This record gives sequence, C-alpha cells and structure tokens, in this order.
Amino acid sequence: MAHAKFQPSSRHPKTVGSFGNAVELRATTALTTMERCDLAEIRLDIVIGNDGGLVTEQWAHLSEIPLLFTARRVEEGGARALSARERMDLLRISLDYAALIDIEVASIDEMSDLITEVKARNIPWIASFHDFKKLSNPCILKAAAERAKDAGAAIFKTAAMLSGPADVAQLAEFQLIDHGIPVATMGMGPLAPVSRLLCAQCGSVLNYGYIGNTPTAPGQWDSLLMKQAISRLVPIQH
Repeated sequence: MAHAKFQPSSRHPKTVGSFGNAVELRATTALTTMERCDLAEIRLDIVIGNDGGLVTEQWAHLSEIPLLFTARRVEEGGARALSARERMDLLRISLDYAALIDIEVASIDEMSDLITEVKARNIPWIASFHDFKKLSNPCILKAAAERAKDAGAAIFKTAAMLSGPADVAQLAEFQLIDHGIPVATMGMGPLAPVSRLLCAQCGSVLNYGYIGNTPTAPGQWDSLLMKQAISRLVPIQH
C-alpha cells in the first residue's frame, strides 16, 4: 500500500503532531491535521484496544499525511507495559501505512528482526532515547547517537526532563554538533516549551506537539502553535 513520504531536513525543521488518545485520532480531520503538523504520530501503545487489538481503520482518513508509528516501551513513557514482541507485532501491522517508525535505542537488539524488515521495505526509522528524570551526560547522548547511526536509523531523537536553564543550553549545544545523523532534541517539564523552540532553531529535524487536548509528554506545545512558532525562527548555525 502506498503511503505519504517524509524527508528530514535540518534546514527546515518539521512539526510532529501526536495524538494523545484514540478518540482524538478518530475525531480529527485530514485538513485539521495538515494545518497542525507536517507529520502525524500515532502512538500504538495508546490507541490499541483494551484487548490489545489494533484497528487500522482509525487512521484511514489520514492517508495523505506522512504518518509516524510508535509503540513506546513503558520505561520510556509507554502507556502500557507491552513486551518487545507485542510492540513489534503492533509496528508490523502499521508498516503498510508508515512514512516513519520509532524504535528506542534500548530496543535495537531485541527488535533487530523488525529493523531488518523495515530496511528491506525502505521505511526510514527513528532511534529514540528518553529520560523522564534528567538530562543525560553528553557522553551518554553521544554514544546513543552513534548507536543509532551504526544501526542504520534515519534520525536520532532524544527527549529529557530539564532541571534548569543550563540543561536547556546543554541540549541545544548537543543539537548543534554534527553527529553524522539527523538529530531531533527536545526537553520535557516546565522548560519544555522554550527548549523545543531553541532546539528547533538549532536544527532539530522533528519537533513534537500534540493534536487535540492531550499531550503525550510533559510540557508539549499544541502542535499548531509549535508549527506557527517554528515558521518564524531564524536558524542558528554552529
């Protein structure tokens, strides 16, 4: 099945609109979604049924929009305690519709079969790294980015809880470095909004907000406001 394509670019930071629940996913229109983001994220760990089933028709109306599918591990913010096998099964169901999929750096080894399949189908994937307690040491983030690159990811994404302005600056500095792979960085918590704009200005290729009324991470912008704000930024060159 054909799906909308997506090409990351640090010169033109893109906004990702994430749905916080299945009701809001079904209720949105294609026009509204296109106005609010460049790429729509469907969190499979959020939109699956209580029986673990997945109804693909719930995003059929968004067929002309590039779709990112994520089945988040609970240790990094997942809505349900799903095993690696369960998350792989969910992601496999989405591959016919996916412009991108998200696999955590921590899951690269246990999801190697899925990564091989994704590569064979020429679907780019994001290697993500989340910390809901703190901003990791730059050496840890650098190692995670290298792991993502070596595994063949198209993008390395990191999101972290920020404790103060120094963390905002550190995250932006990490974004400005050439890691040999496109990078998306963002903060969480009270400093999330300002960090997400600064990181976008520093070249973050993907910048996440929410569509509807339910954020999927602490401190997210509404995706429409995020997209409008990013359009007014002047890129910062290192």
